[in-house]
Amino acid sequence: MQPKLVIFDCDGVLVDSERTTNEVIQRSLASHGFDLPVDQIMALFVGGTMASVREEVGRRGVQLPHDWVATINANVAQVLGASVELIPSILGVLDALDAADIPYAVGSNGPMDKMQATLGRTGLWDRMQGRIYTAHDCDHPKPAPDVYLKAATKAGCDPAACVVIEDSASGAKAAVAAKMPCYGYCADTPVAKLDPFCVATFDDMANLPNLLEL
Repeated sequence: MQPKLVIFDCDGVLVDSERTTNEVIQRSLASHGFDLPVDQIMALFVGGTMASVREEVGRRGVQLPHDWVATINANVAQVLGASVELIPSILGVLDALDAADIPYAVGSNGPMDKMQATLGRTGLWDRMQGRIYTAHDCDHPKPAPDVYLKAATKAGCDPAACVVIEDSASGAKAAVAAKMPCYGYCADTPVAKLDPFCVATFDDMANLPNLLEL
């Protein structure tokens, strides 16, 4: 059956921002003495929040400044706002949903300022205005289901009638917790990280309309 609502994660699903974001994080952490290659940074932190990055680094013995989260969020938003591009074929997916009269929303662990920068640069901010939700406005971030349940509630949809499009294990776990089927976009994510939590995985966004039976 076609979904009643499709909820997209933002980074790595709508906008091609994951590697650039983690390159900024890597440089910042290295300057504070936590120096790992960017691929390891991505393996550790994709799908989390900057607060969770700070906590994990602290557990590993490096204490970041108290204002690190605000500073890194501002730095990431600035870099992405000047450079980020859309995930290939995502506009075709949104057009297919519009043609099928299926609404869609965004549910992200990222702050709203960052999404305004990335979605604004790529033309999606206006297209999705009023349907963009951040876990920063919820009690708990992913892997808790809060942001996805909020999107469903705002749309007046039963969570079971929604689907989630994710590229991280943390986000996919949030979809499972929300009792929403999850489709895992694995262009830059190992399939093994998404498979346990997803009804299907795919590595080309152009394949998503068929998976959703549009």
